[in-house]
Amino acid sequence: MKNNDVVDILEKFADVLEFKGEVGFKVNAYRKAARAIRDLGDDIEKLWGENRLGDIPGVGKALQEKIDQFLRTGHIRQLDEHLAAAPKELFQLLQIQNFGPKTAAHAYKELGVETLDDLQAAISDGSLARLAGMGPKRVANISKSLELHARAEKEISIGLATLIVAEVMAFLQEKAGDKLLRLSPAGSVRRCKETVHDIDILAETNYGEEVIRLLTEFPRVTRVLSAGATKGSVLLDDRYQVDLRAIQPESYGAAQQYFTGSQAHNVRLREMAKKQGYKINEWGIFRGDEKIGGKDEDEIYAALDLQWMPPEMREDRGEIEAAAAQQIPELVELDDIKADLHMHTTNSDGQHPLEQLVDYVRRRGYSHMAVCDHSRSAIYANGLSEDRLLRLVRDIRALNAQLDNFVVLAGIEVDILPDGSLDFSDDILRQLDFVVASIHSAFKTDPTGRTLAAMENRYVDVIGHPTGRLIARRQGFDIDMERIIAAATRNGTALEVNSSWDRLDLSDINVRKAVQAGARISINTDTHHEKHLSMMALGVGTARRGWARKQDVINTFTLDQLRAWQKRHR
Repeated sequence: MKNNDVVDILEKFADVLEFKGEVGFKVNAYRKAARAIRDLGDDIEKLWGENRLGDIPGVGKALQEKIDQFLRTGHIRQLDEHLAAAPKELFQLLQIQNFGPKTAAHAYKELGVETLDDLQAAISDGSLARLAGMGPKRVANISKSLELHARAEKEISIGLATLIVAEVMAFLQEKAGDKLLRLSPAGSVRRCKETVHDIDILAETNYGEEVIRLLTEFPRVTRVLSAGATKGSVLLDDRYQVDLRAIQPESYGAAQQYFTGSQAHNVRLREMAKKQGYKINEWGIFRGDEKIGGKDEDEIYAALDLQWMPPEMREDRGEIEAAAAQQIPELVELDDIKADLHMHTTNSDGQHPLEQLVDYVRRRGYSHMAVCDHSRSAIYANGLSEDRLLRLVRDIRALNAQLDNFVVLAGIEVDILPDGSLDFSDDILRQLDFVVASIHSAFKTDPTGRTLAAMENRYVDVIGHPTGRLIARRQGFDIDMERIIAAATRNGTALEVNSSWDRLDLSDINVRKAVQAGARISINTDTHHEKHLSMMALGVGTARRGWARKQDVINTFTLDQLRAWQKRHR
């Protein structure tokens, strides 16, 4: 489906018009059309082929012509003409938080800011702060956002890295066949870090040179950095570095341990080994010249009287001490998940109608799910009015009557308003089965107090994406997580690990603090499209990095257990 491509081009058109100072109604026309197409359940190419673009709300004749042009040629002539007279890195500039189209236009006209480097220079020499309407505080926020963007450009999100690993491994498995004995990711990907620098893959094989050659033939390879008998390094799409190491069977476990890391974990492990008279490297564990293990990873740890540690734990955050005491917790597994409890339909800003989304979720083997569309204050996301919400509740109840062995919970993602109240009254919330409460606006207005107030509500089950961070774009609220976690433990509100690759919020550090305090975690995908459902694995990985166990995660509960846990039923 080209829906997302059309949405993207219309949003860019709106940004360019706003940059050029066009009147608001013209800009809003493009944004409104983009929202309508984002919420569209149908394939826009199908509507286009049937000459039915006019059926989409807000898509008049002029926009139909531009969409037609884009679907035929991949371009919109008028947009290209506008861009010819705009900064060459306009859309990169607009990714910087607090640097919207109007600010970009001001900086372009007064300071000649055309690129991210120009923006950094204007910050450094103080000229941006001297622009009318700017000032030191706003410039400081822009500078922070620019730093985040620069870091994100150098790193790869775990979501993208996981997809690349799966694609490369599937290619190698198909081409090498039985010449590959085992294949696995290593490094930061195996530890499920939220961002990685490059991608490491290990292959157990006796045909190293041939397997390395196969990597260089992967279709997305744009540059071969090296290709030897035991290691190959390539660049995909001129950006993503993939390193493949070919390991002999007798050393595969040792290589797994060594190349998984982290560096801090490995340093501690080698210090411990040295004290016990051992030496550890990527080929095995040795006492003098005698190799005593290395074929399987657990042999390395067993030789040191340590429990095997899940890769996600290996950050030198107490896991070695726990392993020495034989107290490694049994971490939550993806197979433990029985429900996704934060999902959106076309009733707000999701891309699938209720019945279709339910079908997608059922195929994943879950027993229940919660539909939590946006509340009325989220105008940008087509938030539900009270009437629309109650109509959706009735639709969900009717659908449940037709389902066997599966239950859809009628829920809401209710906005926590600037004064700490919720977007709907208790009279409305008590008619629902599940409530996620989230901050979506006024981020600087007492996020701690607002969140604490929401958690006291007996109908609020989960605090959604508690810090509001976007890994590549936004640091998150100035929120006191110690107080939030203490309140969650005290009153029994779960804290979400939002599995979206750019959120992973709570972070692994905050998950660890929460489970140590006794708070519950809810791992959800915040699904807006069927493809988002697979991100549950990223949320589980983040929870595992925070040492979360099955009993810490409400998504592992049966429906009866979930209902018994909810405040309203206690």
